[in-house]
Amino acid sequence: MNDLIQTLAVYAIPVLFAITLHEAAHGYVARMFGDHTAAIAGRITLNPLRHIDPIGTIVVPLGILLVSSLGGGGFLFGWAKPVPVNFGNLRRPKQQMVWVAAAGPGANIVMAIGWALLLNLLATLGVDEPFFMKMATAGIMVNIGLMALNLLPIPPLDGGRILTGLLPARLAWRFARIEPYGLFIVIGLMATQTLGFFLQPFYRLGITLVRLFV
Repeated sequence: MNDLIQTLAVYAIPVLFAITLHEAAHGYVARMFGDHTAAIAGRITLNPLRHIDPIGTIVVPLGILLVSSLGGGGFLFGWAKPVPVNFGNLRRPKQQMVWVAAAGPGANIVMAIGWALLLNLLATLGVDEPFFMKMATAGIMVNIGLMALNLLPIPPLDGGRILTGLLPARLAWRFARIEPYGLFIVIGLMATQTLGFFLQPFYRLGITLVRLFV
């Protein structure tokens, strides 16, 4: 039980901010391109209470951490309430939806870099407090993991929306039709233990980007 409490304390802030800022970034970039839906809904905010999904932000991550503390392992992930975006309100919907979708993973890589800089700063200052070192390390890995998961080219994940925006119109329309089945595809990858294989290129991308700045 003590191990679980310590793990929760280490991961709580990194997970909360990783998920919250990911969603807020979508709304912020959408507003830049002309869609004020998220702003009107009060979702362009750093207040985590505006973004928390009881299942995705609390129950799922908590369950994974519980299993991990018992030696079961598991890929830590979660989600917040999706920020409402009306792509039809964008000035150039097909092109700008790419940037709106990319904003979430982009926010995560920025946060991963920030946690890495904090980790280096602690080491430089000679702060040898295991709790803060573990929290900074968790911040790096949580954000890279969330970025990697969301970059999978499966709608409605951000990678799926990015690919939809990049494909020619006819192919994009056909590809977007798999969106209702996207969650089941991800669950299927997890069930067959192949999700990690598809995430590896995005993990490597995230680690490479962090190392460029640290």
